[in-house]
Amino acid sequence: MDKITVGIIGSGAMGAGIAQVVAQAGHPVFLFDLNAAALQRATTGISASLRKLAEKGKLPAAEAEAAIARVRPCAELQCFAACGLVIEAIVEELAVKQAVFRDVEAVVPAECVLASNTSSLSLASIASACQRPERFIGIHFFNPAPLMQLVEVIPAVQTRAGLAEETRALVQSWGKLPVICQDTPGFIVNRVARPYYGEALRLLDEGVADAATIDWALTELGGFRMGPFALMDFIGHDVNYRVTEAVFTAFYFDPRFKPSLTQKRLFEAGYYGRKAGRGFYDYREGATPPEPTRDPALGHRILQRVLAMLINEAADALHLRVASRDDLELAMTRGVNYPKGLLAWADELGLPAVLNTLDALYEEYREDRYRASPLLRRLATAGQTFFPAPALSHS
Repeated sequence: MDKITVGIIGSGAMGAGIAQVVAQAGHPVFLFDLNAAALQRATTGISASLRKLAEKGKLPAAEAEAAIARVRPCAELQCFAACGLVIEAIVEELAVKQAVFRDVEAVVPAECVLASNTSSLSLASIASACQRPERFIGIHFFNPAPLMQLVEVIPAVQTRAGLAEETRALVQSWGKLPVICQDTPGFIVNRVARPYYGEALRLLDEGVADAATIDWALTELGGFRMGPFALMDFIGHDVNYRVTEAVFTAFYFDPRFKPSLTQKRLFEAGYYGRKAGRGFYDYREGATPPEPTRDPALGHRILQRVLAMLINEAADALHLRVASRDDLELAMTRGVNYPKGLLAWADELGLPAVLNTLDALYEEYREDRYRASPLLRRLATAGQTFFPAPALSHS
């Protein structure tokens, strides 16, 4: 797929960001949108972004101008007639995506790969609308696409053998860090990260600590860049709550992914976080940020509980072969910037200690939410680790 022409469907923030990434990597790009104003904003934004990189010395000026020239806006699908890859980045509605791919497939060459940037929908469902679903795959970028390194590559059940590895190599050539995962709800990041929000919300709902204290524990004691409540406010509850609800529903209402009524009420009230001026915190002018309770014993208890739940989710994803061990670690350190890979962190803490935390929570609550992953229990019981120590050489 070297320097093939790439088509991008949708000129919103994600579509424009992907177009910039692909153009910077040397590919001719057709950026499609029926909304002329949106298309104009996108191309203007891409040009401004690339020229800013040149001004900061991060990209030679000639390369920036060449990349700008590679992005060609278009308002007709016929512009994809010579594309080797088409990536869809539009609204997260299954029927809309299916309709778009039906139309695109009638235009593109037989060898053209079709990809969706969906973050929450089944790739198998989208692919089912195609006449040739074997050439369909998921390529999930994180926002903003030019800055975020991680890309999840997701083959559908219909995807032909070998296409996932070919796609990984192509994405890697764009300067990104691709990981391959199964077509399961949330893929890697949006699945494994759910307890970071969910267990923090549970602690808040139970009155164990307030939002500021939980955020303090996770950042100051845990090393996370943002606490869960500040992060939910930053993402927006209109996005974060909906993802949680979608993952919960897609997993047949598994209690591990159960949403919080507290967050739902914020969502229903329109208190989406930073963008709305209110969320868990008050962002309005003159508001005073709340002070956390800096109690080390309480903080470590909070950290221990949230971390055990995160590790358990990563262990279960490995147990169910959602992705390889190394791809799981890469996704969480480079996709959501966790201070350590969760499986390596588990080894550091000691698997029996993590298992004991989970078992104590299960004993207290008797909820399936706290059931330990069979893989975590197996390894802890056998005295094994996720990253076995290398054998000593006798040479």
